Amino acid sequence: MTFEMFLIFASRLSLVLLFLPFSALDKVLNFGAAVGQAGQATSNATLARALILTGLFVEVVMSLGVLTGVADRLAAFILAGYCAATAVLFKQFWRAPDFRLRGPSKGRETMWDFLKNFAVAGGFLLITFGTQAGEAGHFFADPLSSTHPYEQGAAF
Repeated sequence: MTFEMFLIFASRLSLVLLFLPFSALDKVLNFGAAVGQAGQATSNATLARALILTGLFVEVVMSLGVLTGVADRLAAFILAGYCAATAVLFKQFWRAPDFRLRGPSKGRETMWDFLKNFAVAGGFLLITFGTQAGEAGHFFADPLSSTHPYEQGAAF
């Protein structure tokens, strides 16, 4: 493995490390609590369980896609959407009764988590669309394509 390949792998790993293994493992080990959290988005217990199982699938399979480079554009696109959806559903800082910019505020702490979700989504979108405006068309032309991250001379 060359140093360049290691850097690419480490960059991708830093994006997915939150999901694989940590968040996925937490969903498995604390399934009941995860379903309880999903209950914030729906009052239907069956739907809450389905949301957690879908999230687990996304976290494991899409993270592996980003790491391996197999359909990594689509995997990164799905993970970006997942980050945005979880931010909107579970990081609703604007609903916190104590939201303020100065002093103790649970709402402000949640706002930072909300923004971090979107920052991670931005990292995934860089994999999806590339770093140049002209590269975005590659994804739309072939969403199942790979960026071939571990080839010598491949674009990041």
